[in-house]
Amino acid sequence: MKKTISILLTMVLIMGIFTGCADKNTGSGSDSGKSGSSKELNIYMWQQYISDDLIAKFEEENNVKVNLSYMSDNADAITKLTAGGGQEYDLIMTSDAYMESLIKGDYIEKINFKNIPNASNINESYWTAKEYCVPYLMNYVYIIYNKDKSPVEIKSYNDLIDPALKGQIASIDGARNLFPIALIALGYDPNSTKESEIAEAYEWLTKYNENIVAYGNAEQNLVNGTASVALTFDGNASWAMSELGEKNNLVIADFEKDPVQLGFDLYVIPKGAKHVDLAEKFLNYITDPQIMAKNLVEYPYSCPNDAAVEAASDAYKNDPARDFDYKKNVFFQEDVGEAITIYNDYYQKLKVGK
Repeated sequence: MKKTISILLTMVLIMGIFTGCADKNTGSGSDSGKSGSSKELNIYMWQQYISDDLIAKFEEENNVKVNLSYMSDNADAITKLTAGGGQEYDLIMTSDAYMESLIKGDYIEKINFKNIPNASNINESYWTAKEYCVPYLMNYVYIIYNKDKSPVEIKSYNDLIDPALKGQIASIDGARNLFPIALIALGYDPNSTKESEIAEAYEWLTKYNENIVAYGNAEQNLVNGTASVALTFDGNASWAMSELGEKNNLVIADFEKDPVQLGFDLYVIPKGAKHVDLAEKFLNYITDPQIMAKNLVEYPYSCPNDAAVEAASDAYKNDPARDFDYKKNVFFQEDVGEAITIYNDYYQKLKVGK
């Protein structure tokens, strides 16, 4: 799952919020959505992130059609939401880092949780803007490496710029995934809005960039031996460990001080969505403990649904990709407001090597 942010698309969100120039729908859905008779549900989310079997079961049980469309990065979802997303979609997946701006911009509907009783299974600690979203899965972003092949034992983010790792690192991408680790390595707030600190982080990332063998597919590069180190999501690390089986020699970096990122993927109902009734029914469906437990078999990411975790398989509960002390020291992405343009400027410089 790649999470990148582009300047052009993110500016849509900023302009909509700070200038009030974006169009907004004021209704809470069409008549069919209100009457509970919707037969079609349109969802925009990450690809390969929900079980096809569970979607088919929802369609069969409710005699409806679910249309899934896929985003390539977070900016795609933001663009949909700020450009009248309710005209096309009933549910859109976004992340906790953007909720403050989306609410301020009036781009998403309040959710009627009386129609989603299963949402009570979600741990209270994991809610973001509770009236407006339903948490889906969580992603710890950490370092995993081959203990036999990595030339460096990794104890901090600064170890990632060791010249010995040149051509050894596979990494997830995106400004808001990369800059925080650089800011932490430099002793700054991972959500800094100071250009001087972001500029220093850019310089740090140019050194990190020299050690990168590939951005994207970090877990696959670990498995096939292209990389000995990866910055990736816990669910992807789980896949890599499982794929290697008895040959697994991957370990999670045991950071002494540096925190790891914990992000949340959330479902929101865009302003003016036409099938709110079916969107709420779907949200109740995926927060059912047994349904989500089955989903975790295919997509073993960290889950905020305590009851689903309890119902999950022993393999999931004992997954080494999540059985570690990194959970005790985390940071969250925060909405950095207008400073996102600074991040994107330096991110683009990083990508073109200037």
